[in-house]
Amino acid sequence: MHKHHLFWPFVVLGTLLLFNLIYSPDFFSIQMKEGHLYGSLIDILNFGSPLIIVSIGMTLVIATSGIDLSVGSIVAISGAIACLSISNGGERSPFSLMLAAVVLALVLAVVLGLWNGFLVAAVGMQPIIATLILMVAGRGIAQLITSGQIITISNNPYKYIGAGSLATLPFSIFIVVTVFLAASMFTRRTALGLFIESVGCKPVASRLAGIRSRTVLLAVYMFCGLCAGIAGLILSSNVSSADGNNAGLWYELDAILAVVIGGTSLNGGRFYLAGTLVGALIIQTLTTTIYMIGVPPEITLVVKALVVLIVCLIQSETFRLTLVARWRSRHYPAEREVKQHG
Repeated sequence: MHKHHLFWPFVVLGTLLLFNLIYSPDFFSIQMKEGHLYGSLIDILNFGSPLIIVSIGMTLVIATSGIDLSVGSIVAISGAIACLSISNGGERSPFSLMLAAVVLALVLAVVLGLWNGFLVAAVGMQPIIATLILMVAGRGIAQLITSGQIITISNNPYKYIGAGSLATLPFSIFIVVTVFLAASMFTRRTALGLFIESVGCKPVASRLAGIRSRTVLLAVYMFCGLCAGIAGLILSSNVSSADGNNAGLWYELDAILAVVIGGTSLNGGRFYLAGTLVGALIIQTLTTTIYMIGVPPEITLVVKALVVLIVCLIQSETFRLTLVARWRSRHYPAEREVKQHG
């Protein structure tokens, strides 16, 4: 019987949560303090918000048989330009400063996504090379914006984006819900999702069918840049500062892993936004678990990589069938002989 594509991601997520519950019995406890909800589950949703948003954009890029290695750099750039804008804003009201900073950062993020899309769609450059250029240069641009320093700001409206609360929950969770619903609506309620899958699966056939593949690619990379820009705003506003060197570092790898864990193939074609959401939660829960059990920082990435490798192997149907075949041949040798002589 064919299992639903979310079966194994949910199994892995449930296993991680169960381990945390056994290791720390109060892991699922949620408390109300000063009108805000607090707890490990709330923290996973809150701190995982930037990664979830970046992963949503990455899903659509991968669905077109592409990849975007520059999202981490765009995260750093958007946070840096927003904080710099507020820092140099003068005596204007905090809200107008925040609004101008957010608009400037998001427009710049979309332009950077457009640049990636231009290199891929118009120039014909391989996506991994096109986005690698901005991955390297973008990190340098972020450090140029901050002059190699950490820009610290004090702006309550801006801080609310990443550290504020709405209806007792972190505001960043509502941003995630908005982005997820918008992406789902445009890709599942319109023909855009079909166009994206067609370009990723059969680019030549989709072009012959009249689909403007270049426009689709431009739109997808621009949306991915927008998602990275939103994530940069959340990260920088949460700590009221911008660090061009470390903000969004390795986010591109976590986002790609979240998409793959969620069931979307790197070969392009059919994609699963809900699977990506679960995959990103697995990555964030794993990170929380590693820190909670006290894994030394120097081997944290190794442990994380091993767990992700195991998760991907569990999801691989070929790997599972091979294990089952070997187990049956070992425990039922007579069955193997029948197949050989039959």
